Amino acid sequence: MIEFSYPWLFLALLLPLLLTSKQSSGAALSFAALAVVARESTQPNKSRFRNHSWWFWGFWVLVVIAATGPKYMGEPEALPQQGRDLMMAIDLSGSMNNMDMEIEHKQVNRIDAVKYVVTDFIARRQGDRLGLILFADAAYQQTPLTFDLKTVQTMLNEAELGLVGQRTAIGEAIGLAVKRFNNLESSNKVLVLLSDGANTVNTVPPLEALKLAKAAGVRIYSIGLGSDQPQQDAFGLLTLTPTSDLDEQLLQQLATETGGRYFRARDLQQLQEIYQLLDQLEPIERDKLTVRPQQSLLHYPLMLALLLLMLRMALLWRRVQNAV
Repeated sequence: MIEFSYPWLFLALLLPLLLTSKQSSGAALSFAALAVVARESTQPNKSRFRNHSWWFWGFWVLVVIAATGPKYMGEPEALPQQGRDLMMAIDLSGSMNNMDMEIEHKQVNRIDAVKYVVTDFIARRQGDRLGLILFADAAYQQTPLTFDLKTVQTMLNEAELGLVGQRTAIGEAIGLAVKRFNNLESSNKVLVLLSDGANTVNTVPPLEALKLAKAAGVRIYSIGLGSDQPQQDAFGLLTLTPTSDLDEQLLQQLATETGGRYFRARDLQQLQEIYQLLDQLEPIERDKLTVRPQQSLLHYPLMLALLLLMLRMALLWRRVQNAV
């Protein structure tokens, strides 16, 4: 849709008519005006006068249109408002390679199941800033808090087991998340912590990290992942329950003392339900503001006016040359 910034300037189209009317009703005319009138009145026909008028009015109309500020207005687009700052911390230790998850009747390891579910969760968080931390021997920030959800998805899908070691640094992951939150002004700080084991790295003890999270106002939702069913080894023998090392007590404490909640995911369906529930517990900020993209069209009438002027001057020059 085309709109004009200064539509009242269209009144300027009448200005030449008003000036002509005022001059014709006056007692005297300027020497230049008299010369023009005399020259046109001595023409045997009106064709040259009409041509002169056509060039002038074409030029004037284009200049006035440009002065009104024409612009193309697009359809209204929603602007995302900042909702929550949500950091995801995902365990990348060796035990995440256990094949106790199933996607579409196909046995997969835990990290592939997490990627499958969390990718959809990320896509639903429009309006929130998301960040990603991976932890094993140490915790590493894969992406800072950002509205660019596609980048977060990409970095998650590129995560590989063994990338950051084999152990489980839960405390360090929490500490890193708190540090990143403290670098930003935010009133809604949420950490979704997923692990299938117990803390085995004491660089930052989990309970010390918990104190930091509480002081910073970070709410922790913790997820314990892994099947309760005994798994068979490569020789077909039963092994211990794959989640025997899961420290549920710690994960529950982290969630309870920060105002969050602990979840237990034993299979893919439960994991999906947990992340869907997180959408309800931490509702997504919906779009409230809209903007209409606009593109200036000012240069089009100006270019046409300039082209018309150049063409008129070229014809006059040709006429002068022919007269000589």
